[in-house]
Amino acid sequence: MLASLVALSLPAVLAAQAPAAGAPLRLSFADAVRAASSEAPAVALAALRTDEADARVRQVRAALLPSLSLGGSWLNRTFNSKSLGIDFSFPTAPGQPPATLPELIGPFNLYDARVSASQALLDWSSMARVRASRAQADGSRAERGVTVEATALTAALAYLRGVRAQAVVAARRADSTIAAELVGLAEAQKAAGVSAAIDVTRARTQLVTAEGLLLVARNQLDRARIDLTRALGIDPGTPLAFTDTLTATLGAAEVPATRDSAVAVGLGNRPDLRAELARAGAARQTGAAIRAERLPRLEVAADYGVNGRTVPGAISTRDLTLQVSVPILDGFRREARLAEQNAVVRESQVRERDLRQQIAADVDGALLDLHSAEAQQAVAAERLRLASDELAQSRERFKAGVAGNIEVIDAQSNLIRARDTDIDARFAAASARVSLARAAGVARTLH
Repeated sequence: MLASLVALSLPAVLAAQAPAAGAPLRLSFADAVRAASSEAPAVALAALRTDEADARVRQVRAALLPSLSLGGSWLNRTFNSKSLGIDFSFPTAPGQPPATLPELIGPFNLYDARVSASQALLDWSSMARVRASRAQADGSRAERGVTVEATALTAALAYLRGVRAQAVVAARRADSTIAAELVGLAEAQKAAGVSAAIDVTRARTQLVTAEGLLLVARNQLDRARIDLTRALGIDPGTPLAFTDTLTATLGAAEVPATRDSAVAVGLGNRPDLRAELARAGAARQTGAAIRAERLPRLEVAADYGVNGRTVPGAISTRDLTLQVSVPILDGFRREARLAEQNAVVRESQVRERDLRQQIAADVDGALLDLHSAEAQQAVAAERLRLASDELAQSRERFKAGVAGNIEVIDAQSNLIRARDTDIDARFAAASARVSLARAAGVARTLH
């Protein structure tokens, strides 16, 4: 039921943002991350697994709660008196053979109605199992946090790839516009007799190449939209419009600027570390429950009902039991189970130490990538400015007839490469910011 509601709510919430029927769904980066981290199918499944863990806690706790049952029976039977192995003969008058019960007794009816109740008064093992199941439920909630972070990261990267593809489409469209202008310029120069036919051919070749690259870029944009819809769990046919671009703030999150502070945030927020700590706690509690099995168990049970061969003739009967049980030996199975849980705890401790080191390494790597991408972005922006100036100057030289359009075409190729480099640098910087948020365990706060 919960999964169905979640599956229906996400498309409804997102579709409400569309301005009109048939119009593309306008989606911001923050909206994509927020939708993925709260209502994506993977998150819904993780929430259901948490509900299952909570239900298991209630199942284990039932061993400590009263048990009550009602029962009734009707029995019609016969039986062989000799099958009991008892001689039912008894003496009669002197000189007479002893009297005996008939070999076949019955048939006769027996009616019985009963109320039974039991309650554990002292059960250390069951109490420890309740604590262990609660620790396992905490681990399930931590695992849900891992899923939320992973889903938010997937949606964030899918959105970044989408806006990168959108920027490439815009660049290829601008390249096609420039190529078309150069064709017109080459044709005008040829008509004026100041340019050869080869210049027109070169310009048209560049135009065809630019149009082909534009088709490829549009296909990549459509694929990026499909990837994002899958990350959000909505219909892949939903048309999307990205409202954000590769700006200097895209992919930012609440992460401290200094390395040590970022590592501290990661150690406090990373859900995979919390999940590992919860698994270790659950293993310790399970071991405690196994050790508690050696302790006495005290239980009281009561039974009350009516019993008789006829319903009007039934009489009340009851029993009350106070039972103490002390486990002595179970073939050393308990010791083997305890050794298993101790190994699980030690294994979890190894993973915890490795995770702490991995968090520091993730933060260091993300900071390195971010600083490098920011430096590359500055270089790429300068290269793009110079390439634009080169193209403008080469066009003026071609118009003046002091150079052929091969110089213009070379400048246009340089501009295409500069645009791609600038887009790649901005995409790398945004990706590094997202990676830093993931390393700090705050991917769900990306905006």
